[in-house]
Amino acid sequence: MTSEPAAGQVLERNTPGDSQDRELPARYPSARDLPAGGSKRQRDEERQPFRWDLALVWFMRVAAILWIAKGLAYWVVLLGFLPQTPVFETQTLQWQSAIVYFAVIDLVAAVGLWLTSTWGGVIWLLAALSYLLIGFFVPHAVVSGPVAPGILGFLVVTYFVLSWRASRIAP
Repeated sequence: MTSEPAAGQVLERNTPGDSQDRELPARYPSARDLPAGGSKRQRDEERQPFRWDLALVWFMRVAAILWIAKGLAYWVVLLGFLPQTPVFETQTLQWQSAIVYFAVIDLVAAVGLWLTSTWGGVIWLLAALSYLLIGFFVPHAVVSGPVAPGILGFLVVTYFVLSWRASRIAP
C-alpha cells in the first residue's frame, strides 16, 4: 500500500526487499513546520536586496541641503550680513572671485543634486574639486581647515561608490 507523501515528508523504503514504507521528515521543512519567526535562510530570502539607487538619491538630497547652506553662507559673506566678516569690496580680487564663484556654483550644484540629475552630480564634483584646488593653491581665498578637505574627499568618494553600485543594479 503506497500513499502519496504529505507536504514536507518523503517516503523511503527500509530495505530493498521490505515492502513497508516509512515516513521520514523532509530535508527542507515547509513553512508551516517552521516556528513563527521562520528560519534565518527564509528571512534572508524574503528580505529585499539593498537599494543602492535609493541610497544614492538620499545621499544626493542630503548633500544638496548641505550645499544650499554652504552657498547661502557665501552669499552672507558677499552681501556683508555678518558684522565680523570683512567688507567685500575691500578684499583682494582673488578672494572676491572665489566668494562669487562659490556663491553661485554651490547653489546651482545643490539644485542639481536635489533633482538627482546627472548634471547636478557633475556640477557638484566641479564645485567640490575646485574648492579643494583653490584651498590648496590660494588658502586665504576660502575658509578651509584641516577637516574640510577630508570631509569633502570622503563625500566625493562616497558619491563615486554609490554611483558605481547603483549603476550595477539589474533593471
